[in-house]
Amino acid sequence: MSKPPEFLPKLITVLQEGYSGRDFRADVLAGLTVAIVALPLSMAIAIASGVGPERGLYTTIIGGFLVSALGGSRFQIGGPAGAFIVLVSACVMQIGIEGLILATFLSGLFLILAGGLRIGTYIKFIPYPVTVGFTAGIAVIIFASQIKDLFGLSLSGPEPAEILHKVDALWAARDTITPAAFAVALGTVLVILGLRRLRPGWPNLLIAIVAAAVVVALTGLPIETIGSRFGDLPRLPPSPTLPGFGAAEVMAALPFAISFTLLGAIESLLSAVVADGMSGHQHRSNAELLAQGVANIGSALFGGFCVTGTIARTATNVRAGSRGPVSGMLHALFVLAFMLVAAPLAAFIPLAALAGLLTVVAWNMAEKEEFWTLVKSSRADAAVVIITFLLVVFRDLTEGIVVGFALGGLVFIQRMSRAAEVEAAPAAPLPWDNPSDGARVVYRLHGPYFFGAAARLGVVLDRIADYPKAFVVDFSDVPFIDSSGARSFELLAHKVARKGGQLYLVAARPDVRRALEMQGAKEPLVRFCADLAGVEQAGSAR
Repeated sequence: MSKPPEFLPKLITVLQEGYSGRDFRADVLAGLTVAIVALPLSMAIAIASGVGPERGLYTTIIGGFLVSALGGSRFQIGGPAGAFIVLVSACVMQIGIEGLILATFLSGLFLILAGGLRIGTYIKFIPYPVTVGFTAGIAVIIFASQIKDLFGLSLSGPEPAEILHKVDALWAARDTITPAAFAVALGTVLVILGLRRLRPGWPNLLIAIVAAAVVVALTGLPIETIGSRFGDLPRLPPSPTLPGFGAAEVMAALPFAISFTLLGAIESLLSAVVADGMSGHQHRSNAELLAQGVANIGSALFGGFCVTGTIARTATNVRAGSRGPVSGMLHALFVLAFMLVAAPLAAFIPLAALAGLLTVVAWNMAEKEEFWTLVKSSRADAAVVIITFLLVVFRDLTEGIVVGFALGGLVFIQRMSRAAEVEAAPAAPLPWDNPSDGARVVYRLHGPYFFGAAARLGVVLDRIADYPKAFVVDFSDVPFIDSSGARSFELLAHKVARKGGQLYLVAARPDVRRALEMQGAKEPLVRFCADLAGVEQAGSAR
């Protein structure tokens, strides 16, 4: 069976395999289940991001449909994600809604480019401590962004984006707490957690939000609702419109577009990996990036913002019995149906209830056990996860990812260099050995020999090279050598030659030998032999 093209949408694969009426019925139920979860989350994330709730719905409808229709994962659910709250909020504060839409459009172009260049193949190599530290940092930021509405605080000015300034502003407003808002938020949290424990099959998020809206409407509690802050929701998405592409606007949006691209690619592929683990299927990472790019462009055209794969909704889709991408497409259509039929009812939803919902989301995504396990596992992993976490919380999401990735790479290099070993091997005298000349030494290398290992083991080899007439290095257990490692043997061969000796490289694999020769370690400076017997023959011929 031939391998499917890496850019082929999984929807086509599912249809080619045979899609039955039973599969469609399963997808209808799964799509409805996910839509019930996505509906309040989309509005809550949009509000927390500093935009109107309707834009969260546009993002879910347009972006979610395109991600499922074109993506490389069978079960991926696209839409607005909590991880973007801080970035989107900062973008809106600095360049406004139109700037956000332009940044989302540009991010879509960058994601398409990333998929076309097959960059998705490499994003999965991001170290685990980086993803855990990043996710935990995002969870803290999401919770901090909800404190104002959780307690019904009234600030004297705009809420600061930077977390330390935010905490100062919230503490200064502590006397303005609204007990009714806190009671609604707490009640929402308790209903969600209670239903999750007692009735795990019920749509706890939607039930909690509806219950809060009913209580506030019947009692007339003096707290903010979607209607009081944003007015009535529209019944349909707007007509598609291109954002402005003036030079100044593009330059202002570009940094945010790059951040959206980086975060969106990581979040989407992590979500696809989670779906793979739950379902046993394999996603196509580059097809997924292409779909995410198209979805972001589509979302921007209809007034939405950043689209990405959403881990919680994707997991819900798998658990609900989805058979393929059709369920994700239907989930978007079900949310559209809600806008058509029941949009005015959203005006009664209290903002404190949405804040309570996002508090639960932040708690769930914090990966607390994984965080502490990494902290206790080793000092290197602890350093990576803690530094990534602190940078995300107190500096910048992108900076946290980049620095965390760099630290993770350094930890990997250190561990791999320690895995490479050099050991002395017994060497019986050869017929051509002269006892007074120092005879020969045989050393065996173990593991990949790259620049990290070369820096550590090169010192050992240099010391050995001070005396033997025949210096034999066994490469039989070396699977890989990079240019730095190969260069070190070229230098070693010259040193041995100056001492009147010969460097023999034994049992080097063809690709390892090519790398050595490319860096100058070739005949007659060195002698390549298939085994130690070949060394004896080469020495006898001298």
